[in-house]
Amino acid sequence: MLEMIASGIWLTILVTGLSLLFGAVLGLPLVAARRSRHPVLRAASTTYVNVVRSVPPITWLFLIYFGLPQYALKLSTFEAAVLGFSIISSAYLAEAYRAGLLSIPVGQWEAATALGMGFVDRTRHIITPQAFRVFLPVIAAFTIGLLKDSALASTIGVHEITYQANLAAKTSHNGLLAFSIAGLVYIAISLPLALATRRVDRSLRARIEVA
Repeated sequence: MLEMIASGIWLTILVTGLSLLFGAVLGLPLVAARRSRHPVLRAASTTYVNVVRSVPPITWLFLIYFGLPQYALKLSTFEAAVLGFSIISSAYLAEAYRAGLLSIPVGQWEAATALGMGFVDRTRHIITPQAFRVFLPVIAAFTIGLLKDSALASTIGVHEITYQANLAAKTSHNGLLAFSIAGLVYIAISLPLALATRRVDRSLRARIEVA
């Protein structure tokens, strides 16, 4: 049973990792639009973020996997899961980025500009390190949540941990044991991530205090 459930770990991590990666990239233009001086861009990005966050993840998966084929766009279960969770991730991560940027005092931006620093140097050496300390815990918490939400991919047929646990339950006729093992597997994956994030966060805080 354990071997059957463990066989879904790779797909769980892959769906989570790719969705987080694509969402992180898509979140950058979104947060740029949220902070734009153009009202149309701000309104469009705000609407996107609010709509995406208002719709349950499972609904996005069903819309993509069952809805898109009506428009001649047939995706595999894996592709649909990654696309759906990437859309969700982009909205949440854009808000995390935005919170990090808003936490930086205006004086920091003005001081960097007064020193003659260009946009790239200002962003790399002044803004990003400070913002990163703020949104790192948020992103880490979202990542753990995304890892757990990836179980919803089983509803469209992705052979991840929960899907395999369901098969094991049907095969062994012991659902309690099968899903208990699945829960322990999720904990085993999530706990090291949480501990690593806390360690990095403490390290960043110590560096800032020293500076």
